[in-house]
Amino acid sequence: MLKALHYSKELLRTLTNRFSSGTFIDATLGKGNDLISILLNPVFTGKVYGFDIQKEAIELSQNAINTHNFAGSYQLINDSHENLASYLPDTVEIHGAIFNLGYLPGGDHDITTQASSTKKAILEIRRRLVQHGQIIIVVYSGHPAGKLEKEELFNFLTEFPQEEFQVLQYEFINQRNNPPMVLIVEKR
Repeated sequence: MLKALHYSKELLRTLTNRFSSGTFIDATLGKGNDLISILLNPVFTGKVYGFDIQKEAIELSQNAINTHNFAGSYQLINDSHENLASYLPDTVEIHGAIFNLGYLPGGDHDITTQASSTKKAILEIRRRLVQHGQIIIVVYSGHPAGKLEKEELFNFLTEFPQEEFQVLQYEFINQRNNPPMVLIVEKR
């Protein structure tokens, strides 16, 4: 069985193969790993928008990106994912999005994603999501803010109309120390 993070990477790879010229969102850029994995896919010629509120994350990502040569294009945005509508033309459809919630690895643990901004971003992405497009959300609940965010997101996503969306929860239920879980929203 794949761990949550590896499962999210596999989902993302499958999605970029399906929509190789599509528009993707890395809603929590961090060190740029998800954005880079999209751009490294040899069939990908689309565009990726990467969001992070921390300037440090933007710089770390840009440094990592500079070591590669990509066919696809990207834009790094030093702002909250909740403001993504301000950066994408209203006509842009989204084929996939990924969130790795929590805090920047190796960064300030007091700066975390918040359920309110995450829900706002998910709603905007959902509005633009193409048929069979996905929102992949990796939830880390091993810290106080993460536990609250997990509860709020779970309640929020269970209300998505099943006629329009499928929502899947992927997690290990017999592991200690609050292992991460993956939530996947797919438009029917």
